[in-house]
Amino acid sequence: MRIHVPETASGRLTDAWRFCVGTGRFELALRRDHQDSLAMIQRDIGFRHIRGHGLLSDGVGVYRPYEYQGATRVRHNFTYVDQVVDAYLDLGIRPFVELGFMPAALASGEQTVFWWGGNVTPPRSLRQWADLVKATVSHLVDRYGIEQVRTWPIEVWNEPNLKEFWAGADRDAYHRLYEVSADAVKAVDASLQVGGPAISPGADDWLIPFAEFTDGRGVPVDFVSKHAYTSGPAQHVPFGVHQTLAPAERLLEQFATPRELLAATALAGLPVHITEFNSSYRPDNPVHDTALHAAYLAPVLANGGDLVDSFSYWTFSDMFEEVGVPTSLFHGGFGLLTHRQIRKPTYHLYAFMARMGEAVLTRGADHLVTRDDTGRVTVLAWAPVDVTGGPPIDGHTVRLSVPVGGPTTPSVYLSRSSVSEEAGNAWAAWCEMGRPVSPGSRQLADLYEAAEPARTHRSLSRVGGCVELDLVLARHEVTLVELTPVVDETPPWWDDDRLLGLSRSAPQPPGRSDG
Repeated sequence: MRIHVPETASGRLTDAWRFCVGTGRFELALRRDHQDSLAMIQRDIGFRHIRGHGLLSDGVGVYRPYEYQGATRVRHNFTYVDQVVDAYLDLGIRPFVELGFMPAALASGEQTVFWWGGNVTPPRSLRQWADLVKATVSHLVDRYGIEQVRTWPIEVWNEPNLKEFWAGADRDAYHRLYEVSADAVKAVDASLQVGGPAISPGADDWLIPFAEFTDGRGVPVDFVSKHAYTSGPAQHVPFGVHQTLAPAERLLEQFATPRELLAATALAGLPVHITEFNSSYRPDNPVHDTALHAAYLAPVLANGGDLVDSFSYWTFSDMFEEVGVPTSLFHGGFGLLTHRQIRKPTYHLYAFMARMGEAVLTRGADHLVTRDDTGRVTVLAWAPVDVTGGPPIDGHTVRLSVPVGGPTTPSVYLSRSSVSEEAGNAWAAWCEMGRPVSPGSRQLADLYEAAEPARTHRSLSRVGGCVELDLVLARHEVTLVELTPVVDETPPWWDDDRLLGLSRSAPQPPGRSDG
């Protein structure tokens, strides 16, 4: 069945999909390879904010107690903070600030998360924690200006509903931490944005109590945050895991729950930020590197902005060390990039989205059609993904009749870029090479080439103001089609038939036929 795309826009495509992107722990941004990768992603995609863990952990060195004249004092040191934020701003991306984890010298216990030891216990002193938060936010305002920092959302902690991230998953203790943190932020400037509770999937029962607590005590909340993942329990193998996946629609359902649950509370109508989302939360799950993953997430990127104000991919880079130092070129899997900046299919999905127009003409289960203010029409289409382990669908077809151009447009230029199991898939090429742990220069050159999307182009005729577009999609393919009205500037003397200097009436070379 052919779908007739309307000429009138039905709405606007939000930039919720690129409002924020995740990174690893905060100080990774001190590394040159991290900054180079982020520079490339900003060039091709252009995220607005970046969020990671550990701003207040010992590796960043903000909280520095010392002894002087018989008394314990605290110095707040922002050397690394300044270097990281300066680098971010130079690349055109701003922080989405996460307040955590606990400095060891301020912590009430020794429980940590990740191999780098982020302390997840409450502070020994809420007053000293409030001083730390206030000092940090004040420094950001002093260095970067209030007009800049008031655009940076400030989130209190990370997944406090999980005992791995907050000792005992103590909800009341988190509420106390949130209250003193939010008050400390607002003490710097009332216009600054603060929010939470940054819960993991399956913890929506925290939302109503959070709303009741903050409303009952007059605690400021400017946005609500949570995370969304669709993976099952980890099935461990050496240096990696495998997990089952729920259908991608479950991500959109998770996006929708905060507004549904909070509709009758004091937090109704607040911005909702999904500050982490992905298929799997594990950095060592190789599914993130595959073409399947791009096709899996395509409907989420196309539709998620109708449900939330942002949804942040976790994370943009394989320089991500939750479970230790990476053990192979493709370790991490979360990343849109691998080490050495070899792009993955999911990276290309985001780059395709960056080239879409703002006016939505139509969207369906397997496609999104937009137009920009120049008249260029863009079509994003994807092959369905079966997460039950069935055979990949090959030859899925999307048939569209697309209005392009005006009455005097002679033809339409089509440019198509695709990634699939066979195209734009460095992971597949790496596997075919034998999964080398340290690829040589020749192998790396092949991987860079394999990572490039397949590209085709042609001219289409308009019929009744439309072009008919039949897109046959390969296994797990995601394709971007750009349709641009042609302005014909061919000079009147041009004749392609005379390319070899022969006139139409000239004798034909031996063996040539005009048939």
